[in-house]
Amino acid sequence: MSHPQAPGWTHGSRPDHLFRRFAFQNYTQTRVFLDELAQLSQQMGVTVQNIGFGTHHVNVTIAAEGEALTEQDCALAGRLGDIAAARTDAIA
Repeated sequence: MSHPQAPGWTHGSRPDHLFRRFAFQNYTQTRVFLDELAQLSQQMGVTVQNIGFGTHHVNVTIAAEGEALTEQDCALAGRLGDIAAARTDAIA
């Protein structure tokens, strides 16, 4: 199920969380996205609980630190989606 404030992300529960897989054409693109993710999460004060990656993909899970996702959690998800969409070399 998607989340209305985070299009393209899968919304889950126990704990309340958002998940999305981003695909790229090569490791250089993946690495740039990871660097942008780290910088943005630090700027926004949101801890990304789980990041998994390979040469061509990044899996991101943003989980609630309390009982529910915050506005900042959803804003980070939205910004990450925008970053991936703005990169013409991103596959998804």
